[in-house]
Amino acid sequence: MSARPVPAARRPLPTRAPLAAGLAVGLVAVAAACGGSGSAEPPALTRDEARAVLARYEAAAGQAGQRLDATALSAVETDPQLTMDTAAVRLRRAVGQRPGPLKFTSTAFYIPRVAGHPRWFAVDAVTGSGRQALRHALLFTQASAGGPWLLAADPYPGDAVLRNVELDDDAYAVAVPPDAPGLAVAPGRIAAAHAALLTGGPQAPGATALAPGPRTDQAHTALRQGVAALGKRGITFTSTFAPAAIPVHALRTRDGGAVVWYALRQNEAYSSAKKGRLTVSGDLTGLIPARSVKNRMTTTVLIQYLAVIPPKGKAHVTGMYRKAVSASPS
Repeated sequence: MSARPVPAARRPLPTRAPLAAGLAVGLVAVAAACGGSGSAEPPALTRDEARAVLARYEAAAGQAGQRLDATALSAVETDPQLTMDTAAVRLRRAVGQRPGPLKFTSTAFYIPRVAGHPRWFAVDAVTGSGRQALRHALLFTQASAGGPWLLAADPYPGDAVLRNVELDDDAYAVAVPPDAPGLAVAPGRIAAAHAALLTGGPQAPGATALAPGPRTDQAHTALRQGVAALGKRGITFTSTFAPAAIPVHALRTRDGGAVVWYALRQNEAYSSAKKGRLTVSGDLTGLIPARSVKNRMTTTVLIQYLAVIPPKGKAHVTGMYRKAVSASPS
């Protein structure tokens, strides 16, 4: 569409310049899924192995960006990241825009102790420099013993929120289960609350668990404004949100809260009685042929979020990565 109802966080495939000197590099924190000092479980992987996983991802994703070919991403990514980045490469290929080199700096690794699989760890990192600097909250997972470590999520937090993860006497952090008590909202319920807010507004059932902000009530307002603007152009637009079918991951923060990775799926439908009103542009570029849409179109958007849940009060959504991943004319 020529005007997106919700502004897309159009993420270039991560291929950005290194951060300027002066930031600390290689800060390592280790996260423990079993909850702290004295755990008998081994870490999911060693610190050197975690660095190697990040380096492998950096090389493969950088190469995919330079070649504008998403084929190699399946060896280093899993959903929702894989589907989103594949769509991002298609967009870049359609507009002929190659990104710059990819380099992660100021990295901090959070590696949980776990028994069995799946296993996971997180990385706080930065790409770019100066005004182009972008912070990442990367989440890597391993589905089975001996399987590859794959990037599952990479929302963009507005600040170094992962540095607020609580560390015990042995410098380990604590992984928080989806049904953990003692929080303003359980990590496993925040996606449903967020979907309810974006679909039905701040007064929707469950939506009050989320604090006001640009990714919550303001996003809903922008969506309503987009619906009205499209209506004036003779286009009917509807949109609904639902939790994406992916695991939720969370780490304990110093105040007894949690920082949580989760994702939503947005289903959109456009229609117009007059041909030519609907166009394929913006974040939809590369998903379907520009001339294939006549009177109707449906699209699917995936949105990753990073949120901080306090023990009491409301959850604050601090990071996001949004990408349209499919479109169908009708």
